[in-house]
Amino acid sequence: MSNSELRSDIWVQALLRTAQTQGAAGFVVRRGDDTAGAVLVKVALLNGTARLLVPARDGAGERLYLDLTGKTAGPDEPSIDAYLSKRASQDQDVWIVEIEDKLGRSFLVERVE
Repeated sequence: MSNSELRSDIWVQALLRTAQTQGAAGFVVRRGDDTAGAVLVKVALLNGTARLLVPARDGAGERLYLDLTGKTAGPDEPSIDAYLSKRASQDQDVWIVEIEDKLGRSFLVERVE
């Protein structure tokens, strides 16, 4: 089973555990559908800025994450939070995970573009 086939709840647990073992903090801000909810990742740099990473698929169907920082929202935390709030109101299944890391690491094993 590839990472793209993991249940959302298990994938989120693994992401949070990875962040914590590397010295960062990770939180579930909003819990979505356990089996197939999309997971949006906010990486807070603890200086008022953040990164916004959203899931996508490449042409071969492989899971990757798109960095929307400065494109759709951000890099300031309030604009990213507003985007995440809007997405959550539109999609009841979506997960929102926040990673707090001064180095800006996402801990994603998927490709980030």
